Amino acid sequence: MKNIVRFLLLIVFVTIGMSLSAQEIKVNDKVYEVKKGLIFQEGVDITNTLSVEEKAKILAEFEKKQQNIAEAEATQKRIEKAEKEQKKAEKEQRKAEKKRKKAEKALRQKEKAQSNYDKATKKFKDAQKKYEKLKSKGKLSPQDEKKWLEKIEKLNANVAKTKQKLK
Repeated sequence: MKNIVRFLLLIVFVTIGMSLSAQEIKVNDKVYEVKKGLIFQEGVDITNTLSVEEKAKILAEFEKKQQNIAEAEATQKRIEKAEKEQKKAEKEQRKAEKKRKKAEKALRQKEKAQSNYDKATKKFKDAQKKYEKLKSKGKLSPQDEKKWLEKIEKLNANVAKTKQKLK
């Protein structure tokens, strides 16, 4: 797409360059130069020596050339405007993509925090159940009971910490 646009711009610039270098008109294998409504041939003003039909023909050809130049300039402006709009659209697309990625990242982080909270809660509940089970069977020594209580307290702190990260 960019190559096509560049090629069109090149053609436009070449056309404008040729048209600006001379206001020369070729009619009947003769080259005339038109400046401010006067017709020159080889640098000599020949406006008064030409017939009305020849003047009309030369001036009509000159007008046609001027119209082509104006069309080329208008085309160039349209191309430039289209390029600007395309760049703007690309910039907006990049901005939207960045925003989407940011939202996806936030969602992933929230899902991970939820998962961590669920795991911590499950570990805490399982440890509490196991402690209660061992305690009810009377299989805990005072040292084991102290270790279990410390473990449960750490797991409870972990649950609180993951809950805080979830918010």
